[in-house]
Amino acid sequence: MLSKKIISLLLLVVFFSSCNEYQRALKTEDVAVKFEMATKLYDAGKFSKAIRIFEQIGPAYRGKPQAEKLFYMFAQSYYKTKQYYLAGYQFESFVSGYPKSEKIQEAAYLGAKSYSMLSPSYSLDQTDTNKALDKLQLFIDSYPNSEYLADANASVKMLSEKIQKKVFENAKGYHTISDFKSAIIALDNFVADYPGTPLKEDALFFKLDSAYQLAINSVPAKMEERLNVAKTAQANLIKFNAETKYIKVANQMLAQIEKDLQKFTK
Repeated sequence: MLSKKIISLLLLVVFFSSCNEYQRALKTEDVAVKFEMATKLYDAGKFSKAIRIFEQIGPAYRGKPQAEKLFYMFAQSYYKTKQYYLAGYQFESFVSGYPKSEKIQEAAYLGAKSYSMLSPSYSLDQTDTNKALDKLQLFIDSYPNSEYLADANASVKMLSEKIQKKVFENAKGYHTISDFKSAIIALDNFVADYPGTPLKEDALFFKLDSAYQLAINSVPAKMEERLNVAKTAQANLIKFNAETKYIKVANQMLAQIEKDLQKFTK
């Protein structure tokens, strides 16, 4: 029992001693002491505390031999604490400031990755997503043989599909509000802009449904032409995937289209 109390007391002494050491490092004018403390905190995974000191001594170490190590730890500390705007900025500064560093590829990748971590849900503004894609593509182009290439390509794929989802949902929105003319144009543009998108089948179906709804609700003078447009849209969906998940409703539409077209052959 006594030994446990002694151990607890020793731990408290170490804890308060560590806190006092940290506070002294914050207040001292000796940048070497600050650097040593920041490094110790970084190695211990106490990144938030390390950042406070890095912020103090960063300007004083620019151009010095220790600067490369300092600014790498500084950027990593921001990344580890999920402060991705600041991490991205610091990693980019590191890459431009230390082009011969052995950490250059890692820093370049994590800088781009930082921007990808800022990418919001597809339903929100995608400015940060587009910025992340630009940064990742620059990394891929600059380091085509990097060990981080597979991860970078996976991030590009994920972010690209998020952009596609955003554009698709905007196009589909015209269908939702029954603006079928605009829906057809927007969905056509979507398929043309993203021919390999995993959302192509959905886009082709909603184009079909938009064309079908527009046709069957048309005035007689425009109906035949629009029915043929819908028929072509149905054929394109089936050509893309003969076993589409929309097969039942697509065939029902085709049957109605064929029935209505018969009116114009008499």
